Amino acid sequence: MSDQTPNLALPFIMPAQAQKHVTHNEAIELLDMIVQLTLEGSDASTPLPAPSEGQAWALSAAPTGDWAGQAGKIATWRGGGWLFVTPKEGWMAWVKDDSELQVYTGSSWAMLAGIS
Repeated sequence: MSDQTPNLALPFIMPAQAQKHVTHNEAIELLDMIVQLTLEGSDASTPLPAPSEGQAWALSAAPTGDWAGQAGKIATWRGGGWLFVTPKEGWMAWVKDDSELQVYTGSSWAMLAGIS
């Protein structure tokens, strides 16, 4: 049996696992970020010095600072630190900087066709 779900990579609580609340809380954090995804921007490269809890950005091909090495991922500020998630093709997000709904194509974020 896998230790995570196939689509969203949410962690399963495993039999005889200690500290089950940690796994459960991780899954809740991921769901809170992914469901009704809202991004501050879709090609961000430099983290804000003081992000607000829950803010998220789609990262560029060459992010810097605390985001270095996380190219193409979504970065969200959670519990005083960065949580990184790899988006999957077809994910949609409202992008505040562009004021538009975008879809992840598998390699980049693009305006959802047919929406104006």
